[in-house]
Amino acid sequence: MRVLIVDDDRLVSSSLKTILEADGGIEVVGTGSSGSQAIALYGEYRPDILLMDIRMDGMTGIEVAEILLKQDPGAKILFLTTFSDDDYIIKALQIGAKGYLLKQNFESIVPSIKTVAIGQRVFGDEIITKIPAMIGDSSKEDFKKFDLSEKETEIMTQVANGLSNKEIAETLFLSEGTVRNYISVILEKLGLRDRTQLAIFYYKHS
Repeated sequence: MRVLIVDDDRLVSSSLKTILEADGGIEVVGTGSSGSQAIALYGEYRPDILLMDIRMDGMTGIEVAEILLKQDPGAKILFLTTFSDDDYIIKALQIGAKGYLLKQNFESIVPSIKTVAIGQRVFGDEIITKIPAMIGDSSKEDFKKFDLSEKETEIMTQVANGLSNKEIAETLFLSEGTVRNYISVILEKLGLRDRTQLAIFYYKHS
């Protein structure tokens, strides 16, 4: 798996390179420190994944991602930042970024890259729990067009709010097995792979 790292802190880039290449299945093809370098290096290396900071001199990671996704809609861009800024999170969701992680969660970076590599999205727990407050409540009527029942919509909402199957079961007075079955049916109806994709679907259509 070929990864390009772009961060305006060269020490961070160096540390990330060491962490990623220690995995053995990841090759860091290059590192950059600005938005303009990100665009140039992406065009040169065509990495499988671009791991990029958001706040950089001259051009933000969001602006870089918008440019690259117009050029290559299949680009897999994973943001890694110290900022859990609401506007950045919403924009990352809107433009189609594959993930948004906080730098302090170093242990989650390699697993997240592998998850993004197989086509899934990754948003750290801190990010997922912030999204409901940013977006606000959604009307259940919005999801009828997706052939979801009221109960299925209710369970999807709980998943998007970050609740576990056990917590959903306790909240809705159902068994965990019933909750698992509901989630499987919902994923099948929507053509999604996992809970993370389901949460992202919910907020994109809210």
